[in-house]
Amino acid sequence: MKRQPYDYRGFSPQRLNEPRFRHVWLLASWLGYFALYFLTENLIPAERCHVIHCALDDRIPFNEWFVIFYVGWYVLVFGSLAWTFFFDVPRFRKLQTFIIVTQAVAMLCYILYPSRQDLRPAVFPRENLLTALMGAIYAFDTSTGVCPSLHVAYSLGILSVGLKNERLHPLWKLALTVVVVMICMAVCFVKQHSAVDVLAALPVCLLAEILVYGRDWWLPRLRRTRA
Repeated sequence: MKRQPYDYRGFSPQRLNEPRFRHVWLLASWLGYFALYFLTENLIPAERCHVIHCALDDRIPFNEWFVIFYVGWYVLVFGSLAWTFFFDVPRFRKLQTFIIVTQAVAMLCYILYPSRQDLRPAVFPRENLLTALMGAIYAFDTSTGVCPSLHVAYSLGILSVGLKNERLHPLWKLALTVVVVMICMAVCFVKQHSAVDVLAALPVCLLAEILVYGRDWWLPRLRRTRA
């Protein structure tokens, strides 16, 4: 049976507090996030940021092919939010709440413990379309505010919601898992994040998972396991 789109007919800002449209308020978190992002990027100088680095970073080579997955992250995030917003509002609430938790924790980290990475290559080892695209990304995306990685956090949130969707075919779940793993690897291979940033995103996601799914997903299953 084809999934029917959510009925937004009659929506207006005056009706945001009605139960039918209240989930739209969740999108307001993006305004707060971008405002804080702008402030932290412009008010915290790079000299005040702690350099994030580990030995593993030196063993991971720059590889421009991973920019495909790095950029694909934007498509994944926008597509997941748009699909659930229009076709699966309960999962939209879960996904957007997961994102809000990770945004809040990450921004708190960026403010209390400003971070940066100095991993970007001074000169690309090759000149091609992909390195040109990566150069453009370097130009507008600074190397500060990196730990924990929101690229990783959002991706794991989308994976969490997707794997719990009983309507999603197992092959789609497998494909989603592969894409998310590649995105988490990509942030290191394009030198946008340290491996530390990836690991730091895991406890943030665990907190979001507990807050979003602890009571209505994990707790019932734990009770059945003990019974």
